[in-house]
Amino acid sequence: MQGQPSHRVIAIDGPAASGKSSVARELARRLNFVYVNSGAMYRAVTWTVLDRGIDPANKGAIARFISDLRVAGRLIDGEFRLLIDDVDLTAHLHDERVNAQVSRVSTVPEVRKLLLQRMRDYVTKHDLVIEGRDIGTVVFPDTPYKFYVDASLEVRAQRRAAQGLQDEIAQRDRADSSRAASPLIVAKDAEVIDTSHLTVSQVVDEIVKRLRAKNLTI
Repeated sequence: MQGQPSHRVIAIDGPAASGKSSVARELARRLNFVYVNSGAMYRAVTWTVLDRGIDPANKGAIARFISDLRVAGRLIDGEFRLLIDDVDLTAHLHDERVNAQVSRVSTVPEVRKLLLQRMRDYVTKHDLVIEGRDIGTVVFPDTPYKFYVDASLEVRAQRRAAQGLQDEIAQRDRADSSRAASPLIVAKDAEVIDTSHLTVSQVVDEIVKRLRAKNLTI
């Protein structure tokens, strides 16, 4: 990372269906920070790749394609949304075909480089709660506010099913943890919270308590 971010960053990492999105969104609301869902950014790129008929296994084609995309962020109700060619793709981010291919598209180094820079651009203007899989290890490794939220495989599978989504959690875990580009790992200085038997509010309460212990002004 080049230099220090101009605003504060709270990094929330974790595997699929660990509860990190709900936790990060509620935490941002409580603290009046801006919420960033990095996974939604990768999903938007994945949908665009598929919509243009590009083979998600063809990394070279994807790299060439995204070099010409107009990628920007728009702040809506306290949340950054990624616009691709001026289109907000929120309604398509959990399409079944996106679920099936997002891990593959996310491994393309050029995709990660592009979106990493967008996330770092956001922090020049706002305090952020940002969630993903490599926020504390790669995107903002110098932030002192790092959390890794997790839950049992069984609980995460139940959560995914309750959302009506078709992801294969174990397969997604293997793909995210074994990829060469920014694999999902726990940052050495991250605080781990098991959300298996906690409500979103309880997890947020715990994070706020730990942030205060770290002297974050709230």
